[in-house]
Amino acid sequence: QEQLVESGGGLVQAGGSLRLSCAASGRTFDTYAMGWFRQGPGKEREFVAAITWNGGAIDYADSVKGRFTISRDPAKNTVYLRMNTLKPEDTAVYYCAAGNTGWRVSSVLNDYDYWGQGTQVTVSS
Repeated sequence: QEQLVESGGGLVQAGGSLRLSCAASGRTFDTYAMGWFRQGPGKEREFVAAITWNGGAIDYADSVKGRFTISRDPAKNTVYLRMNTLKPEDTAVYYCAAGNTGWRVSSVLNDYDYWGQGTQVTVSS
């Protein structure tokens, strides 16, 4: 059974850093684009970052550009989200997702077929 498991969330002060990990199992996601989304309190789930299966294309939401970095390690079937200079507005549950989008990255939720359970990130001011 396909499974995505996020880890690395927690409580951090504004200006701090965290690295989220998403471990995939149950199938090979080598040819899948991987994305990170987040859902803050009372908000809809929103796109954060995505990377194609070969790392050839990457996209970020404007709100995290220059602060967050997405990467993947195919050998470990894992995708990462390095988050620097965190702000209170980054507080959310962060979700990992996999989608068969081919050669393109996508910021659209419906393009992703598999989702993790999420990991909480809380940034205190």
